[in-house]
Amino acid sequence: MKPDLSLVDPLEYNLATRNNAGDVLVRSAALFPDRVAVVDGGREVTYRELAETADRLGHALLRLGLPAGSPVAVTMMNSWRLLATYYACARAGLVCMPLNFLLSGQDQGWILQDSQPPVLVTDSVFRPLHEQVLPSVPVVQNVIVTDEDDPEPVAGLSTHSWQGLVDDAPSTPLEVIVDDRDIVQCLYTSGTTSRPKGVLVSHTSLVTSLLSNALVTRQSWGPNSPVMLVVLPMFHVTALNTVTMPVLMMGGTAVLGPMAFDPVASLDLIERHRVTHMMMLPMMHRACVGVQQQQPRDLSSVTTAIYAMAPMPSELLDAVDAMYPNADVILGSGQTEVVPTTVMQWPEHRHSAPESWGPQSVSVLAKTMDATGEVQGPGETGEIVYRAPNVCSGYWNNAEANQAAFAHGWFHSSDIGHLDDAGVVWFTDRLKDIIKSGGENVSSVVVEGVVLGAPGVAECTVIGVPDERWGEAVCAVVVPDGSVAEPDLEAGVIAHAKAKLAGFQVPKQVRVVDGLPKTATGKIQKHEVRGLIR
Repeated sequence: MKPDLSLVDPLEYNLATRNNAGDVLVRSAALFPDRVAVVDGGREVTYRELAETADRLGHALLRLGLPAGSPVAVTMMNSWRLLATYYACARAGLVCMPLNFLLSGQDQGWILQDSQPPVLVTDSVFRPLHEQVLPSVPVVQNVIVTDEDDPEPVAGLSTHSWQGLVDDAPSTPLEVIVDDRDIVQCLYTSGTTSRPKGVLVSHTSLVTSLLSNALVTRQSWGPNSPVMLVVLPMFHVTALNTVTMPVLMMGGTAVLGPMAFDPVASLDLIERHRVTHMMMLPMMHRACVGVQQQQPRDLSSVTTAIYAMAPMPSELLDAVDAMYPNADVILGSGQTEVVPTTVMQWPEHRHSAPESWGPQSVSVLAKTMDATGEVQGPGETGEIVYRAPNVCSGYWNNAEANQAAFAHGWFHSSDIGHLDDAGVVWFTDRLKDIIKSGGENVSSVVVEGVVLGAPGVAECTVIGVPDERWGEAVCAVVVPDGSVAEPDLEAGVIAHAKAKLAGFQVPKQVRVVDGLPKTATGKIQKHEVRGLIR
């Protein structure tokens, strides 16, 4: 059955029924207009200002002649203006494309060539980068500078002031047809093994994920609104979609920390703004523990402390528990293609299943699949696959990757693991990181968890290296913490591993390095490590 809409204006019908990520902000602003939406340094931005600015900027972008569905490249530090730009694109039917500004100019140029955005929105600090990159990307015709009133042309292109465009745009609500399955964002994956892929996410996928994230992190709707500390960069799906946007859906406040992570500043912000939620990388939590032990603060407001991207040793988990006495300390996991959080621990898993990923989130169905495409039962190890409305629409300009990703009617994660009888997901390794040694499959993740607990180890990664006898030998690459003399560290790591692992899992080699190559969000780039070691 379908309704007869022949007498209904298409725009009016769309506005009345649609599922639009930009309308999320409009709803919060209607109910909480004077509540602070974003704390950005010394600036407090209310929901009314954020929503009105977004609509004005959306009008301005359309005035530049952008067709519906056009990508808008964004190279910006975390700021309230970045969020206003995102919501402007959503309301205008454009695609917001935040770029990782830590990438090389060559990689930035490749992404811009691949995505073909007609407009770039940028902070002035990135002018030298764009002077280098933009001459080779002729499709970019307009540059919008966020923090200059009268900007000089960038790379000889038509260049506008962000605030000037906002001031000159209509103040009327922005109302254009945007379908639920239209694309709202394109995020390029971190590219830890190959060229990054542009992940396209629809309005429906994103809004579903925002609601799911708010539920699994127990964010309140109404008078007791959440306060979220944001310390990760918003060009990444975790900070943008998992951390910041759900709290704005719930009428809460996003407190933006400094872009260069500072544990002192972060703890001060938690105390000053009575932060209730945060997500940090393990190394950030460790730094905060050290600062808190030296100069205690009142952190009793924190109810949810999430860690992500990497496991945390048990002693660090215990220290974080003690630092936030009223908080659930839980692991959240996911991937850009299945807008996170995809799976997340429940509070009880902190002690009953601390090494697990937890069960699927409320909007996701998680299973494992064997190499023939058969869905497996509990306890069977295979590739973790997902079905969910928050699964991405696909990859931009990459038919082969889409064919592989959606095979057999599931989204393929390239993660290996199993589900137990309670539906809890246990991650074994990335498909490409399994080490095949002497006829056995060795999980690098399991070995890493043990090596991290060895005296003298600050960080580590585990890879397979070619070996005539074993095929691949397990190699632990460690960063020392200075507490153990380097000549003794290798033997100590191997002895520690022998006490806790099966013989075939024990590293055959230990390499000591000053640091490990990482992505902007803290993921160790194993392909680079392999290149260095081999």
